[in-house]
Amino acid sequence: MKEYRFLLTTMRLDIGGAETHIVELAKGLHREGHHVAVASKGGVFEEELKASGIPHYPVPLDNKKPHNVFRAYRTLKNIIKTEKIDLVHAHARIPGFICGMLHKKMGFPFVTTAHGTWSTRYGLRYITNWGQKTVAVSEDVKKYLLQNYKINEADIKVTINGIDTDKFSPDIDCTGLKKEFGLADHHKKVVYISRLDQDRSFIISRLLEAVPALSESIPNLRVLIVGSGSLLAQVREKAAEINKAAGREVLTIAGSRTDINRFTALADLFIGFGRSSLEALAAGRPLILAGNEGYIGILDDSRLQAAVHSNFSGRGQSKASSGILADDIKRVLTDMSDEEKARLGSFGRSLIENNYSVRRMVRDNLDVYLSLLENGHHNSR
Repeated sequence: MKEYRFLLTTMRLDIGGAETHIVELAKGLHREGHHVAVASKGGVFEEELKASGIPHYPVPLDNKKPHNVFRAYRTLKNIIKTEKIDLVHAHARIPGFICGMLHKKMGFPFVTTAHGTWSTRYGLRYITNWGQKTVAVSEDVKKYLLQNYKINEADIKVTINGIDTDKFSPDIDCTGLKKEFGLADHHKKVVYISRLDQDRSFIISRLLEAVPALSESIPNLRVLIVGSGSLLAQVREKAAEINKAAGREVLTIAGSRTDINRFTALADLFIGFGRSSLEALAAGRPLILAGNEGYIGILDDSRLQAAVHSNFSGRGQSKASSGILADDIKRVLTDMSDEEKARLGSFGRSLIENNYSVRRMVRDNLDVYLSLLENGHHNSR
């Protein structure tokens, strides 16, 4: 295959499912022999890209203030020219809008990815550019695109959130992490990983509500919340209150981390949704699938179809109360036998190995790129 030069753009590179997807895609394309560059406001994943030989360009793509949009437009134009970019792939609304303007001006092939469903209120539909081809991370996201935007169904490709099963594995050494946070083998460790922002606040709030009573019934409980965002200080304050009332450290707020694979391997039980839930399954951990848009609960074969249909988000399901969440946590940690938990772990690991590999995700995206590059489709829709 001919070597191509790709530019991936996104808002920022902090902890998040879309951000991890982009980093894995960039590394996968690089392994396939292509030149890849990434542009964003920046964040904790910059170092991982650089360590893989992928250049990162700081561009203010994280807000739509007019002076930032102008700066981003000008900077991206220079990057595309300097890097001799063959195709641009945008991964969020603001980068898509700016890259869409550049596409009309410069004529490069242009692809976008829809990582979820966005609001179409206040005219936002009209500043959303989905490129010449659109990649959707699940069937329900494709359905959202067809219902809300005038996109030809033939121009949408459904892919997956590909997981590196070597990086996310039951065999990862967590010794350093246990020492760092004072964790012992007898502790029952619950891990939750997500951005701590308002649009993720529902499950965080339910978890914080559930912990005090759980800490009384499970005396060796430890709950670790990993991530950063606008709610970090608020969550830390609430955790301090809960720990003070319990008279011991029950809740640990780890903040922003890049060693997510060590946290997934550490967990006796993982709570989450989206990409982080797939990473936990790859690590062979029991999973409570709890999204801000809906609750699926303890994931097993009977609930798999609902999980797959919503791209592991819970969309379309009812929301969980803190009581339901607490009951499921107790069921896994205190009621299930080791054999039952091991079966759940094996189920999850096999699911990821067979259906959610990075290799498939990279191939899906390359198929979309090549449909434009090899057919000379350099015009806007």
